[in-house]
Amino acid sequence: MHYVWDFAILSKYSHLFWLGLGFTVAYTIGTIFLGTVIGLFVGVARLGRWPVIDWLLVAYIELFRCTSLLVQIIWFYYAFPVVLGVNIPANVAAVSVLSLYGGAFYAEIVRGSIESVPRGQWDAARALGLSFWRMLRLVIIPQALKPMMAPYVNQSVTQLKNTSLVSVIAVPDLVYNATLINADTYRPLEVYTVVALIYFAILFPATLVGRHLERGMTYDKA
Repeated sequence: MHYVWDFAILSKYSHLFWLGLGFTVAYTIGTIFLGTVIGLFVGVARLGRWPVIDWLLVAYIELFRCTSLLVQIIWFYYAFPVVLGVNIPANVAAVSVLSLYGGAFYAEIVRGSIESVPRGQWDAARALGLSFWRMLRLVIIPQALKPMMAPYVNQSVTQLKNTSLVSVIAVPDLVYNATLINADTYRPLEVYTVVALIYFAILFPATLVGRHLERGMTYDKA
């Protein structure tokens, strides 16, 4: 089968690619920020060892980590309104699910990084008479930031890729706009090749940053 590639036909749809990219970047930045806030709160709260609260937080984390993100988006958009009796806009559903999903992973990154700080640092902070929250803010969290950064960057890279799933509820991200272009041109190979290149151009530098941070952690341990 001989296929003639024709990327020129896509030139008049460049505004849709740019619009979709804008939505993708906006959703990525917004949900990374909200997910980080959720993850920081949940990760720190799990350090308190309050049995009931810890059980609820673990239930939240495992619920979002152990179910498909695509299913979460569809369920939240179509089923949750039936439960609440209120229609949820697609953009609200997308932001909510992506933030909660990312927050579940960020929470474990925060908790694991904080718990990786040597116990001697905790004991020294207690010896100074610091309260739990001041100890975290002034002593523990600053030391936990370095081991936290590599997995945080990697999860954020994944978060950007995950935004492509919101296209199933007609959020006009890059993938959704690509489907519109494909429906008009019937050139799926060209359309999705361009989409793949756009994602690669954004994500590859981010993965290099993640690798650099991982190497830095390895050298420090050595």
